Amino acid sequence: MYIKCWGSRGSIPVSGKEYIKYGGDTTCIEIRTDSDDIIIIDAGTGIRRLGNHLSEEGRSKFNFLFTHAHWDHLMGFPFFKPLYDKYTRIEMHRCPFASKFVETMLSRVMAPPNFPVKYSDLKAEIVYEKACPVKFSIGSVAVETIPLCHPNSGTGYKFTENGGTFVFLTDNELGFVHSGGLEYREYLDFSTGADLLIHDAEYTPEEYRQFIEWGHSSYADALRLAHEAGVGRLGLFHLNQERTDPEMDKIVRDCNQIIAEKKYGFDCFGVAADMEFTL
Repeated sequence: MYIKCWGSRGSIPVSGKEYIKYGGDTTCIEIRTDSDDIIIIDAGTGIRRLGNHLSEEGRSKFNFLFTHAHWDHLMGFPFFKPLYDKYTRIEMHRCPFASKFVETMLSRVMAPPNFPVKYSDLKAEIVYEKACPVKFSIGSVAVETIPLCHPNSGTGYKFTENGGTFVFLTDNELGFVHSGGLEYREYLDFSTGADLLIHDAEYTPEEYRQFIEWGHSSYADALRLAHEAGVGRLGLFHLNQERTDPEMDKIVRDCNQIIAEKKYGFDCFGVAADMEFTL
């Protein structure tokens, strides 16, 4: 299983010299499987670069999953170049909404006067799966879902292939239980033994006290989860829109100092655009 991050910023894309290392694009993750399936998680602004890359490769078949319907995870969708190619086929999984809300949510992004091209005018063939089951497969990868603890709800994912496991939990608040969300223990069980855990870590512990109930975690809570779950690596995700590269570097240093002092057995890093992983 190959994984690439095309955007890890939260809330809104940013640009400037202070954001070069970690990047300014919002959430988009690409997974390539041993069965040569391509899975795309979320359509933040990072999906623009991904779409350009896929078009250059001549790829035309994709699977889409969404974590939730907040704007920063959808705003790049109209700029996904393969949408305008009649040879493109997209299997749109109805996660996290088993009804037709996914269709409605995407068509609204492109509805006038928001965008000059209507959703109904896209050339790609878009096929919607009938439901979002708790467990399903995409080619050689087994997928498991879990409700996110976030305003307006959402879905987190676990991907398993050939004994390797990747857990992706962005926009997940570990310190407060939202309507539709779960207790900490549920996310611990879901993450246990993962080779790679990428988890929301938008806030410092000091910041989190001001933003409790906003749907995001502190890096301290993400670190605790990774330790108790016995993961191999922890990637800090959903980087705050104001978080500069030096500030993010400091958070990573603080995390690794805690890991060293407490003799935790895993690696911690800030997830940057263009980071690649192979499990």
